[in-house]
Parts: sequence; structure tokens; C-alpha cells
Amino acid sequence: MNNDLVITINGSVDSVTYRNDDNGFAVITLNQNGTPLTVVGELGNVEEGEDLELTGTYTTHPKFGDQFKAECCIRSLPVEVSSIQRYLAGGVIKGIGPVTARNIVKAFGEDTFDIIENHHERLTEVEGITKAKAAVFNEEFKKVIGIRKVLTYFTRCKIPALYGIRAWKKYFTKTLSLVEENPYILCGYGIELPFLRAEEIAYDKGIEPDSYNRLAAGIKYILTENGFAGHTCLPKDKLCELATRLLKVDEDKINEIILSEVNEENLYIYLKNRRPFIMLREYFIAEDYISRRLSIMNSLAYDTRINYDEVIDIAEFDNDIIYAHDQRRAINIALSKGFMVLTGGPGTGKTTTLNAIISLFEQQGLKPLICAPTGRAAKRISDLTGYEAKTIHRLLGVKGGGEFIQFEHNENNLLDCDVVIIDEMSMVDTLLFEALLRALPIECKLIMVGDSDQLPSVGAGNVLHDIIESGTIPVISLTEIFRQASQSAIVTNAHKIVNGEMPDFSQKSNDFFFMQRLDFDSASDLTVELCLERLPKAFKMSPINDIQVLSPTRKGPLGTVELNKRLQFALNPPSREKSEIKTLLYTFRTGDKVMQTKNDYDIDWKKGDERGSGIFNGDIGIITKVNRILGSIEIDFDGRLCTYSATMLDNLELAYAATVHKSQGSEFDAVILPLLGGYDKLYFRNLLYTAVTRAKKLLVIVGSSKRVEFMVQNNRRTNRYTCLKNMLTEDSFGTLLPKGSDNSEDH
Repeated sequence: MNNDLVITINGSVDSVTYRNDDNGFAVITLNQNGTPLTVVGELGNVEEGEDLELTGTYTTHPKFGDQFKAECCIRSLPVEVSSIQRYLAGGVIKGIGPVTARNIVKAFGEDTFDIIENHHERLTEVEGITKAKAAVFNEEFKKVIGIRKVLTYFTRCKIPALYGIRAWKKYFTKTLSLVEENPYILCGYGIELPFLRAEEIAYDKGIEPDSYNRLAAGIKYILTENGFAGHTCLPKDKLCELATRLLKVDEDKINEIILSEVNEENLYIYLKNRRPFIMLREYFIAEDYISRRLSIMNSLAYDTRINYDEVIDIAEFDNDIIYAHDQRRAINIALSKGFMVLTGGPGTGKTTTLNAIISLFEQQGLKPLICAPTGRAAKRISDLTGYEAKTIHRLLGVKGGGEFIQFEHNENNLLDCDVVIIDEMSMVDTLLFEALLRALPIECKLIMVGDSDQLPSVGAGNVLHDIIESGTIPVISLTEIFRQASQSAIVTNAHKIVNGEMPDFSQKSNDFFFMQRLDFDSASDLTVELCLERLPKAFKMSPINDIQVLSPTRKGPLGTVELNKRLQFALNPPSREKSEIKTLLYTFRTGDKVMQTKNDYDIDWKKGDERGSGIFNGDIGIITKVNRILGSIEIDFDGRLCTYSATMLDNLELAYAATVHKSQGSEFDAVILPLLGGYDKLYFRNLLYTAVTRAKKLLVIVGSSKRVEFMVQNNRRTNRYTCLKNMLTEDSFGTLLPKGSDNSEDH
């Protein structure tokens, strides 16, 4: 059978094997004049008895035979009486079962759908159907017809069903009229159709290039894309430059749209150091709330000035430990004020200090909650302290997706606690920190722990850095490396790097190695060899569970994409016993190590008797099962078992090699770090420092010492546009401009 020829076929839905109503993916049996055919694809909420026109390609499954992969699905209601009855009997309309379906079709025949939609009062002619039931059937049918029309419309526009379902959930019966009027609403939060796809629809509809809707959507698109890059705002002049380039209109028109959107409170202007910055509504609200809430908490958490030295002395005796001067200061401030940032590099005793703080809080009768931004970070701090730690999402209780992420705990349902301790604070982004603060009792103590020299969060914002730089909140920095930690070359070299010094490659250590390779092929070969053979043999480590390859970049011969392909072939090669599924970029097979690349609050998981939802950016798991007929895979994320449908695979990638950014908050027994060539702007000091500090027992750098030296000397921190620092200081140069203001003459 020709697997490349794109054709169109017709038939009726004989049965629905599988259907995911969240993304439209389905597996059905299509009846083609009495011949059954398995069809897979984004078919929407198809029902038995429906007539379909499908465009796509044939594929051949080694076990299940011929299948048809549908790329386009146009649906129509059945017209034959027997098909109409089967369609209704399938439960598509709530309240109509097989018996009622038979009676309705017997009464109205081929006119059944017209009666239900346009003359529903006549349904009372059927025995057992009251006026109230008839009205309910009418409303339910209109919903069914509505989403069918939406999905058919999106199919004709060659837009995946996923976006049609998102649009329906957001706008319901108004979807088509709103999209017809302004296709750019599909770019909004909760639907997130790429702007250029919306441009195609708008062009077909003859929408003018200088229309208000297009320009407003383009401006928000630029701000949204920069949010993905970590910025919560953009300088107005930079935004105008980008917008004029994207939208091909003059700057005066862009300025006019910006000010109009500010008046509508869709955008905000914030004057920072006499330079206007433009913010999306959600980021302005978040940074404004964080700054006000932290200021209130700081004022309420007044310092009692009580000296807890005697209590600390007792803790030293009980734990057979001697705390350093700065550790004692941190413990004292935590107990006397209960509002602070604790920061420091590896080996400086953050965990020891934190253990003391938690223990003494409990002795005071206070209830502490410990959290971290990722599952691996939460597990790590739990293992180190012996106290239960949760992810921030799990602590707040994710209620599901939708236009805005919602949490069970918020201003109206506060967390039951006296103290909240956040570990790996450098990873906490603006929107997540806002959500956490909203759920805290106003008198709650707050201890933020992190390493300010690490990379900032994957999400937008630079929260820990901005809080420290504002100087408005007590900060204790631990700098002394303890004797035991100083015996680790990983620790000593990490501190050299952060101080702008070259790591010592001449030192003979048992945990830090540099292996020079000056060409890409040999560096790649050695990376695979170390992971596959040398480290497992020498150190009894598992290539999958203990060893992690990290790279500064996704692209290039030493980027994660190419390394993952090589490592997958070496560590988990194809075999007849392993099922696999191919996507545009990867082949996923049973046993693969994979990573989630985007927060997904709707993925259900189970862990023993526990049930929950949400798999998040950076979570690493192992594929335990591949179902090719359904196009689905099952993954184990540290004991949380969940199922991914075919359309969810776009947010998944192989994780034998991961970027340094994605490794934040995690520790691995062994890290292999290839450093050679690459784009200079991606190779800087705190990225190298972050990579080195991910290694717990062993670090191997493969590549060029000159590249390492370049990174040490390149102290270009990740530059992020935010307003939080200025909002916290509340000086005269940080001001929310009134509606309609410009004040841009001197920027």
C-alpha cells in the first residue's frame, strides 16, 4: 500500500475505539461500503453513525494492519434513518438512549434532526417526552451542532482540532461569530494559536493590514513571545521597533494602538528609570501584587530583636554541630523576624541552616510547609532535611487548565500554615510566586532559599534576583565553604567559576574531570562512550537513572537534539520487543528517558492510591508502554504514572541529554558536560556554574579548555526585562502611568 499518497476517503463511523475530548484525538473504525478501516487522527468528538470525509495517508501497522492517518476531517450528520437512530442511541444527546432514539426516529424519520433543532416542541408527540425534556434535548443538540460546526470550520482552515476545542471551551456558542469578526482572538491566552496562522485566516477574510484587531494582536504576540523568553515587560521603544518590523506599519500607528490598549487595561505602561515599559495585564498584576504583598509581610514581620543565641547553642549541642557566624545570623533572623532570603553556593551549609530553622520553628509550636518549584527539587530537599516537601503546584492544588490556571488555595482558601519555606527560589517565576503569595495567611512567615548565582526561572521573571537587588528584604548570604565540602573539587571549582576564576584541571580528584577533545565528532563519541560504558563500569552507575548529559544548547553537533539521537541508539536501540512512535523530531520507544517541555495542568496521574493532575516543564520520566494503535504512550515520572495521547507528544522530548536550563532544581549523581564551539551568547558564567552544581558525585567536562575559559570570563548574566525590583523599592522613578499617558519624550 502506498504510504505517501495523500487521498480523500468517505465513510460512516462504525465504532469509536478511543477518544480524547481535550485535544480531539480519536481512533475509530470507519465503514466504507461494508469494509472496516481503522482511522486515527484529530477527529474531534466523533460519534457512531456520523458520515466523514477524511483526507490523509495510509499507514501499515506490523500488528494491526492497514490504518488511515487523517490530517483533515469534515463531518456531516447521517441521513439514512438507520444511521440517525444509531447516532442518537450512542448517547450523543444527554437523556436520549436506545429506546428513546428508536421512538423519535420512528416518529420523524429523516426529519429527526430538523425537529430536534428547530421544532423541538413536536418531540412531545413521542410518548414519554415532556416539554421540559424536549427543551433539554434541543439545548444539548445545539451544543453538539455548535462544536461540530467549530471543528469543521477549523478543519477547512487547516487548523488542528486542538485549537478548535480550546476555542469552544473559551467562547462556547459564540466561537464562530467571534472568530469571523476577529480571527486574532485565537492568539489569546487559553487558545494560543500562533499569530502567523491567525494571519492566514485574516488574509482570506480580507482583513486590512492596518486593522485595529490585527495590530493589537501583533503587539500582544510580541509581548507573549518575549514572556516565553523570560521577560515580563519590554521597553516601549524596543516593542515599537519589533512591532513595526512584524506588522509592516509605521511607529505612530503602533503607539496609537498601545495607548488605546492601555486605556482598555489590556496593557500597562510602567515608568522605570524614566523609561516607559509595556506589560501584559497578567504580568503587571503579578509583579504589582508581589511587590505590595512582600512589603506588607515585611512590615508585619517586625524584628522582635530577641537574641536566640542560647537556643542555637542548645541546637548545636543536640545535633553535635557548630554553626558558622553567618549560619547563626540566618537562624536568628528566621526566628526573630521570620521573613528573609537565605542564599549561598554549594558546600556553604544552606541545608544545615535550613534544618535548624525548621526544627526550631517546630519547637516554637509553628507549622511549617516546605515547597520547591519542581518535583525533583522537592524530593531533593525532602531527602536532605527529612521533612516532607511538595511542589508549589501540589501545595496550592491545581484545579485544571482553562483560560487561567486555577488553584484550590488562594485568597479565599488560605493554606493552613504558620511558615512557608521555598527552596530553589531562583527557579520560581513571577506568575507562580504570585499564586503562592495569594494563598498565604497575611501573618505567615516566609523563608526563601536559593542560589542567586544560578540561572533564572524558565518562566517569565527574575524574582529572586529582583528581591535581593531591591535591598528591601533581609538577605543572608552564606559564603564560607565547610571543610568536608572543600574536599570536593566540584564544590571548590564551582566557587572558582562564580568568582571568575578558571577551575583547576590539574588537580587529581575523584569527582571532577576534564577530558580535552577539540573536534565535534570525537567530543560526541566520548560523551556517548562515557555514558554507555566508562562511567557505569568505573563507578557502578546506571546510564539512565544516575548519569545526565547536559548541554548549553539544543542545536549543533553537541546540542541536545543530536546527542539524544546518538544516546538513544546507544542506550535504548530499536528492537522487535520494543514498540515505538515517531514524531517530527523524535522516535519514542519503550524504555526511553523523556522530559516534559511545557507545563500541562490537565495530565492525570496516579501514584499508588494517590491521584492528581499536572506534569510540568522539566519533569523527567521513563516510557513504560507504547500503544501504536492508539498513538499513546505511558510514562513513569518518579512514580507518577500517566498516559500521553499522540497530540500531547509535541510537549515531550528525549532526555538522555538536556539543556542546562532544563536541569535547574535537579541533582544527578553524574553529569557529563560537552563544551566545544557553539553560539557565544549561550556560553556564559552562571550557565557553567549552574551546570557544574547539578553534579552530586561526579562531573566530567568534555571539550576545549579555551571554551571553559571563555565562559568563566563571560559574566553576561541572563538579561531580563522586569519591573519587580523598581516596584519593591517604590522610588519616584518607578511609576504606573495614568491611562492615555505617553511620557516617552526622554527615553
